[in-house]
Amino acid sequence: MESARPALGIQDTERQWADFIGRVAQGDADALRSLYEGTSRYVYGLAFRIVQDPGAAEEVTLDVYTQVWRRAADYDAARGTPSAWLLTIARTRAIDRFRSSSRQGITLQEPLEKADWIPDSSPTPEESSVMDARRRMVQGALAELPQEQRQAVELAYFYGLSQSEIAARTGQPLGTVKTRLRLSMMRLREKLRPV
Repeated sequence: MESARPALGIQDTERQWADFIGRVAQGDADALRSLYEGTSRYVYGLAFRIVQDPGAAEEVTLDVYTQVWRRAADYDAARGTPSAWLLTIARTRAIDRFRSSSRQGITLQEPLEKADWIPDSSPTPEESSVMDARRRMVQGALAELPQEQRQAVELAYFYGLSQSEIAARTGQPLGTVKTRLRLSMMRLREKLRPV
């Protein structure tokens, strides 16, 4: 009986992804394929959460890995983990896509008949375990923030609002919003440093 391959820890997985990015920067297409296979579910999941459309989320995911192929040399491990870099790109692309579609009045809905071609994006058990651990850590760190800071982070990250838009929505001065976001990012960075 073949023994199961041990699951990689979060830090080992991030190191592996960083290695793939380094190889992509040197033009290694196999490394891009490996990076895609290991991370595309996370990228797609975030994109889908923002654009709320499977087809648009797939296009955003393709855009992300196209950018990775072109700009892998720009990745700086000192500024964050590979997953954070990828999800930042995904978030930016998804928000751009969402805003563009909203401005054009496009409804991003596909007929039910097209649902059979949508690939299964469900994570493997190992990926689910890693995602669950990360989710719990992030939720725990967010829960420890004061309510005003947590609200500012959620509006900025999940809804893609600018600092000015957050100030208008919450009725707070722009300087207050900027301070809350800066303080919350510092606290989150410290709490999530082990990841």
